[in-house]
Amino acid sequence: MRLYERLTATAGVSFEGELIESRQTPFQLIEIFQTEALGKLMRIDGANMTSERDEFLYHEALVHPAAICHPSPRTVLIIGGGDGGAAEEILKHPSITRVVLAEIDGGVIEMAKKHLSLVHRDIFANPKLAVHLCDGAAFVRASEARFDLVYLDLTDPIGVAEALYTQHFYTDCKRVLHKHGALILHLGAPFFHAPRVTATLTHLRATFSVVTAYFVPIPSYGATWGFAVASDTLNPHHSNASQIDALLAERRIGERQYYCGETHRAMLALPPYIKAMIG
Repeated sequence: MRLYERLTATAGVSFEGELIESRQTPFQLIEIFQTEALGKLMRIDGANMTSERDEFLYHEALVHPAAICHPSPRTVLIIGGGDGGAAEEILKHPSITRVVLAEIDGGVIEMAKKHLSLVHRDIFANPKLAVHLCDGAAFVRASEARFDLVYLDLTDPIGVAEALYTQHFYTDCKRVLHKHGALILHLGAPFFHAPRVTATLTHLRATFSVVTAYFVPIPSYGATWGFAVASDTLNPHHSNASQIDALLAERRIGERQYYCGETHRAMLALPPYIKAMIG
């Protein structure tokens, strides 16, 4: 069957796939498809979330630029991320002592455990990972813990995730960060979602002193996709390719298919149309 996802009212991306399992939870429709191009693909409410064959592009880009530039990350909060891919990537950093994953929909975790072992690589059994089935915004508001890194690994800004794309929520996230911590999230596609990208960066800049945007092509999303690191001190621009590669070797962070010193710098090199868009 044809799996079509709209990027705008008149454009989209499609793949051929066969349905393996479908589950309607109280929050959303979760589907797993077998595809030739992407391997197993998770879709939520008709949107491509992650796949076996290209998850490394998204998860390595989301996780490593901030983590490698932090002097010694230890505690991490992931809001969303029920497929386990972000948790698997951040726990490649030996300094990490605790990862809290706050996922609103246990069905995402259950479906990932059942079908997407190539994405999470059994990370849910890691004793450093604590899973909380809860609303991410409520968790942050109530948290007395502090984190070095907070990752927002979310669905698009509609439905249950909409409240997590606001300046108010970013301010709440800043409260639970250590002094030199960072908030990391995805922005959407600059070519197709320019208002969303610019609005998110505007909200982040009103909350943090240093906001760094970078961009990566994601095949399952059908577009170049944006990410941001927001902090008062941490700036991925301050590290060159040699420094990144040296840190990756020193910290013994292996099993990467995309992220290295050269791709770190490449992600930060913005073409003029994006520079003009994001200021």
